Amino acid sequence: MATLRFRVADGDAGRRLDRVLAACGEIGSRASAERLIVAGHVRVAGLVRQKSHLVSAGEEIEVDLPKAPDVTATSVDVAVTLEDEHLLVVDKPAGIVVHPAGPHEAGTLAHGLLALGAEGGDEDRQGIVHRLDRDTSGLLVVARSADAHERLSQLIRAREIERRYLALVRGRPRSKSGRIEAPIGRDRRDRSRMSIDTEMPRDAVTWFDVHELLSERALLDVRLETGRTHQIRVHLAAIELPVCGDPVYGIAGDLGLERQFLHAHRLSFRHPFTGEPVEVESPLPPELAEALEQARSAT
Repeated sequence: MATLRFRVADGDAGRRLDRVLAACGEIGSRASAERLIVAGHVRVAGLVRQKSHLVSAGEEIEVDLPKAPDVTATSVDVAVTLEDEHLLVVDKPAGIVVHPAGPHEAGTLAHGLLALGAEGGDEDRQGIVHRLDRDTSGLLVVARSADAHERLSQLIRAREIERRYLALVRGRPRSKSGRIEAPIGRDRRDRSRMSIDTEMPRDAVTWFDVHELLSERALLDVRLETGRTHQIRVHLAAIELPVCGDPVYGIAGDLGLERQFLHAHRLSFRHPFTGEPVEVESPLPPELAEALEQARSAT
């Protein structure tokens, strides 16, 4: 991992840290700058800062630059549910990492998307505008050009792409619907986890409706307003409704599950080029449908 060091120019004094970083040729985009900051790879005068931190002239900024993985087109088992010249909607199975990171440098969804004509965005995640955890299944929209990537990214930023998930949780919600608003960041004590107990909070909002109430569990229809890492899992655990099967924040092994019961079952948005409404749905994969039947039989 190389380290980039530079001092804040007089003309950049008072600017946000993420904007200053994005102007660096070695980083290249505001999204890349934000990822580096959130991961704790950026220090200002020796201290980790939030992306909104306003820099001062002469301050030294240090950036740890992870080695960019070599992403080449590779066949990956993923179903395409909608396709045109501008975009794809794919149905990702559990167990596939969306883009190269850490030990996962091969066999990711990003490799498979290149073979499907994905383009736009960062070199190691062409076409990707939002993501799912490795062991979360379901729908993702993907760009097929730089223009499409920018337009879809704008829709994400404007919260005009509705992303809905089915989550089976342990416990009984206190209401038929709810809104969870709690900032999320890296946990203060364990940086492998996300948490509402963090030194670098980022706004996070999750909505839910009770889809089906069972004796010890509930099936929730969850909607993301923001899209923070592990957001649904962290938020539901915070209100004492941990996700069944979740080995990190929930109930590991519940109902025989080997991964969290979380499935991105619906995407809806206006097509970024035609303006026509796009609505795509995905049924529960077999292992989740089986677990739900077990939960119903325990009622």
